[in-house]
Amino acid sequence: MLDMVTKSSPKGFIFLYLYQYEDGFLFNSDAHFLYDFISNFKPKGAVLDVAAGCGIVGLLIARDFKIDLTLIEKQQINAYICSQNARVNKIKTEIICDDFLEYSFSKKFDYIVSNPPYYHDGVSESENISKKIGKSSSYLDFEKMVKKVNSVIKPKGSFIFCYDAKQLPSILQILKEKKFTPQDIRFVHGNERKNAHLVLVHAKKSSKALCKIYPPLINFINKKPTQEVKSIYQKTRTYSIKCKI
Repeated sequence: MLDMVTKSSPKGFIFLYLYQYEDGFLFNSDAHFLYDFISNFKPKGAVLDVAAGCGIVGLLIARDFKIDLTLIEKQQINAYICSQNARVNKIKTEIICDDFLEYSFSKKFDYIVSNPPYYHDGVSESENISKKIGKSSSYLDFEKMVKKVNSVIKPKGSFIFCYDAKQLPSILQILKEKKFTPQDIRFVHGNERKNAHLVLVHAKKSSKALCKIYPPLINFINKKPTQEVKSIYQKTRTYSIKCKI
């Protein structure tokens, strides 16, 4: 069992302490930006975090909103770390160690969120199998994921995720085929001169609402984090601890 060393929080803020498997795929800014995007929609009810990794996105939501959280993660070592992160942060959650595409859920969800593996075929892959599973879309095909989401989400439920911005045309086509309507979209850029590398999407099942395109989220200007990005990290307040198991 992993035990936490107490660290004081400035101004009374509640940090989210997160163990991460040192030899696996480590979360990055995507998780923080996705959480910030999700928080716009004030999640409530039953929330499922798909491909949870160490649990960062789902646990942040559960820390800041009143929800009934379920995490599903196919890698056993990550599922174990999820359980420890939930324990040390005193967050109640159900943790499922299984393949999302294969698992038979006993309930449906109001919100399904995911920071899935989205690197497409041809992108350089690590020889580390844990990192491969965390990065490559071949381990969680987007079309199959949306089909499964469609079967376990409630009517008018929200599906909120991030993905490779270059794959947006196929993302939108797949969502349409599975009866999801993109209601909110935001692009993330490394700096003001770079093309978008990430897209944040809020889709709803069986909705007829028009789509809202948000202003772009710019990570850096003159090699320094933008004020908005600083604000996002101040809101997420995570403290990462790499570990070996």
